[in-house]
Amino acid sequence: MAPLPEQSLEHRVRSIVAEHRGDRGALLPVLHTVKEELGYVDPAVIPVLATELNLSRADVYGVVTFYEDFRQTAPGRRTVRICRAEACQAVGAVTVADRARERLGISFGETTPDGEVTLEQVFCFGNCATGPAVEIDGRLYGRVGPERLDALLEVDA
Repeated sequence: MAPLPEQSLEHRVRSIVAEHRGDRGALLPVLHTVKEELGYVDPAVIPVLATELNLSRADVYGVVTFYEDFRQTAPGRRTVRICRAEACQAVGAVTVADRARERLGISFGETTPDGEVTLEQVFCFGNCATGPAVEIDGRLYGRVGPERLDALLEVDA
């Protein structure tokens, strides 16, 4: 997603807030909408959200940094998410995670230096019966071992 010019970013965020103004606890729905539209929560929107929602910047920042879903940097062109919940861990997710980190040269929550791939951990896709589960660019795969992960990353490249 291409970043919006700062003026239009502020305008768009104010419009999103206006859409949720009547919602009780509007901050979370607003943040989710911002993330859906921009791919991340640009730190520049924190003061705008604070002003528009009558919250402190610290309150908004605290929510953004508490939830892993609200990243503050643009994600890579592709996203690889690996389940780290107990059911997947029990059937080999540790080795899949190790392979992903080794192959991509990054840790969870990071993006490759070329901006191609972001690696994230998730704590359950609800696909427990077919773990380890991996999601690549929104498509969920089950029974993923290290070799299958390699193949998926090649196919989806």
